Amino acid sequence: MSGAKERIGFIGVGLMGHGMAKNIVEAGYPLTIKGNRNREPVEDLKKRGAKEVESVGELAAASQIVFLCLPGSPQVEAVVHEILAVKGTVDTIVDCSTSNPVSTRNLAQACKDAGVTLVDAPLARTPKEAWVGQLDTMVGASEADFERLKPVFETWAARIVRVGDVGAGHTVKLLNNFVALGYAALYAEVLAIAGKNGVEAATFREIITGSRMDCGFFQGFMQYAVDGDRNAHKFTLRNAHKDMRYLAGLANESGIASHLSSAIKNSFATAEGIGRGDDYVPMLADIVADLNGVSRNRENVQA
Repeated sequence: MSGAKERIGFIGVGLMGHGMAKNIVEAGYPLTIKGNRNREPVEDLKKRGAKEVESVGELAAASQIVFLCLPGSPQVEAVVHEILAVKGTVDTIVDCSTSNPVSTRNLAQACKDAGVTLVDAPLARTPKEAWVGQLDTMVGASEADFERLKPVFETWAARIVRVGDVGAGHTVKLLNNFVALGYAALYAEVLAIAGKNGVEAATFREIITGSRMDCGFFQGFMQYAVDGDRNAHKFTLRNAHKDMRYLAGLANESGIASHLSSAIKNSFATAEGIGRGDDYVPMLADIVADLNGVSRNRENVQA
């Protein structure tokens, strides 16, 4: 990009979006945000120079590039169709949500028909990295669109990888989450079996730590399972279930036998089905233990 910075719109200034939008406006991009019920991030961004509007139409009229950071494909679809209905000055929409690639590809065609480019750039890491501009992003876009948008991505991401054309970003993100959530389901069941047979979670952690099976996700999961840190991995079981539904749907759409993805999805479906959807992913260890009549020591859980 050269000359004046392009006008940015941002919808979804929640846990991740707040930090991303903060970095965009502090990099000097004119930023318009759509207000929501959680006023704290909105008021913070306004103090930093962002302009708040009440409708998608107003945001579309003020923006050239619109970033979306929303719960999932139904919300993304609704907002994209609303933008296309009014269009305004928008020429590019960047979906940073974890969305269904099947939906993404359909939306991309609708956007193309309306003269708008859709790019998918889902996120990895946490709100902490969003705030300091150190997120990872997996981008689905043409090479030209990727190069055009890269300076904006660089305001909030440290690792920016073009993984293919539109839809590829969301595909890679779901595959990444498949691996992570598969670990979570595995660890939860392992700890239930261990507990039923008199082996403490702390002992299992000690055995795995430093071995070939050790990894950052394992240590984060055990931060809750052993140390009781509720904030070790702030990703809800409800969102995990949503991502695994998308992954299983993608496998079905691709004609792939999805034995493992379906089983993992059902672990999170069970958690949400019994009313634990707002718990975080490592708390699946408690749920699997409870369902199997295994007692876990919860005295060390930190509020």
